[in-house]
Amino acid sequence: MTQSLDLFPIGNCSASALIDRAGRFVWACSPRVDGDPMFCALLGGRDPDEDPDVQGVWAVEVEDQVSIRQSYLRNTPILSTEIADARGATVEVIDFAPRYRQFGRVYRPLAFIRLIRPVEGAPRVRIRMRPMTNWGERPAEHTSGSNHLRYLCRDMNLRLSTDAPVSHIEDERVFRLERPIAMFLGPDEGLDADIAATCERMLRETTDYWRAWVRTLSVPLEWQEPVIRSAITLKLCAYEETGAIVAALTTSIPEHAESGRNWDYRYCWLRDAYYVVQALNRLGAADLLENYLAYLRNIVDLSKGGHIQPLYGVGMEADLTESIAPHLPGYRGMGPVRIGNQAHEHFQHDVYGQIVLSTVQAFFDERLFRPATAQDFYALEPVAERAFELHDKPDASLWEFRGREATHTYSAVMCWAACDRMGNAAAKLGLSDRSEYWNRRADVVRRTVEARAWNAELGRYSAVFDGDTLDASLLQMVDVRFVSPDDPRMAATIAAVEKGLRRGPYMLRYALPDDFGEPKTAFNICTFWLIEVLHLSGRSDEARELFVEMLGRRTAAGLLSEDMAFDGAELWGNYPQTYSLVGLINCAMMLSRPWASVR
Repeated sequence: MTQSLDLFPIGNCSASALIDRAGRFVWACSPRVDGDPMFCALLGGRDPDEDPDVQGVWAVEVEDQVSIRQSYLRNTPILSTEIADARGATVEVIDFAPRYRQFGRVYRPLAFIRLIRPVEGAPRVRIRMRPMTNWGERPAEHTSGSNHLRYLCRDMNLRLSTDAPVSHIEDERVFRLERPIAMFLGPDEGLDADIAATCERMLRETTDYWRAWVRTLSVPLEWQEPVIRSAITLKLCAYEETGAIVAALTTSIPEHAESGRNWDYRYCWLRDAYYVVQALNRLGAADLLENYLAYLRNIVDLSKGGHIQPLYGVGMEADLTESIAPHLPGYRGMGPVRIGNQAHEHFQHDVYGQIVLSTVQAFFDERLFRPATAQDFYALEPVAERAFELHDKPDASLWEFRGREATHTYSAVMCWAACDRMGNAAAKLGLSDRSEYWNRRADVVRRTVEARAWNAELGRYSAVFDGDTLDASLLQMVDVRFVSPDDPRMAATIAAVEKGLRRGPYMLRYALPDDFGEPKTAFNICTFWLIEVLHLSGRSDEARELFVEMLGRRTAAGLLSEDMAFDGAELWGNYPQTYSLVGLINCAMMLSRPWASVR
């Protein structure tokens, strides 16, 4: 079986891992989501199904296996893998990262739990525990005790505590599974408790936590399961300690085969995070918004009214210098594997708009523990001033071109949104003079966009000022309320974007060659943007048909990556991709029949 992105994420907003269709851990990093991957087989260039010597895995194998079945426990990120052998014996493996409330706070350690249970008969199993260190350079050295194995990794040492015979794991010995086994992989600390009882308790409490959280969501009538799974996964992409939200859990899954378009997405893009909190707000999930706003306020403070990067580390690190991991061949051997992201050096002016758009709800939302105040408004004004200052200046765009700059319409529209929403916030606070000030500025930016982004000769908006190019971000002019979808100018633009960028059911970001040549895969969020504007333009039947098509392209876990082959046969790009899951949620909320239709 060729490596694929048909992977199941587990996590707890501190730790995260990806488990393949054979029940193997193939990706997990420590001590943070952007750290050294101790399980790195996903980027090891070798297929674990074909090569038993593959490193960077944590596998539970059943001798004479004939079938495997996987699913999440309902409304949780807890994975059940059932494996049957040729004699009819069956084993169940439960994988999760503990998360629950205790002592007035949330317990979410950098830890993974595997519970291995015989369901039928006495299957013969083998446990392969093969963590790596220093980005796949070598297997982690280990020592053993009577009930644990200790692994010496680059940035932190890990301890596997277990009630299984330690030598069975150390020697990868096949043995009869005649009783349940518990394994707790976490920091190098002793577990001074009954491990089986403790892990079972953690399973119960983690299950209860996630099901209680899902109960708070305002889901649509239709497509509830995909929406709930997407919402849970977006929450897994949050690094709760600081409030950051990463764009994806992986690095360097190529956008298409042998493309070199391999990027590290384990950082917090302020743009992507805005879209995440916007989507979860539509479901009524205020917890991620409030935590992310704390992260954002710290970023704004660090900028001191000056330049704000498009992305930062989950610990608010500004320097994300890009380098290559020489010991990992890459997904299916398609390197390079990148650590860091050069986009932190970019000027992407839309970011100022997304900071304001993320924050403005806090001036109106009475649910929040910390509603925004006039002091918050004044602290935000320098961000909006930067938006006004830069609205007609060139940048690298939201598509992060590495070799060219232009004045991009999307960036300018987001700068308009920053000024417009500041006017709204000021009015809410009773600051009439500031409201008038920001409304005047918003009018200036609007006039600039209308004068320079509109191409009268072609009868549509252009993706760049004074130009004629197309890109899918023009569709977002509707979402931020810059223009109505039934405005003739926007209707013409939608038609042009669809004609120029649609490939079968799916959408490109742009069609022109960039630093790496012509795009050869569709960009999933852009397809969802098309679905939104089709619906808002009165083409709801087409929108529903295309939405159902996208749902059919999800992995067994119910998720999407960043990109898709034009024939829909394969996902590409980092996974799970927050952008894509945001699109799924937004479209489901927009297209679903109302609850009133069944009540």
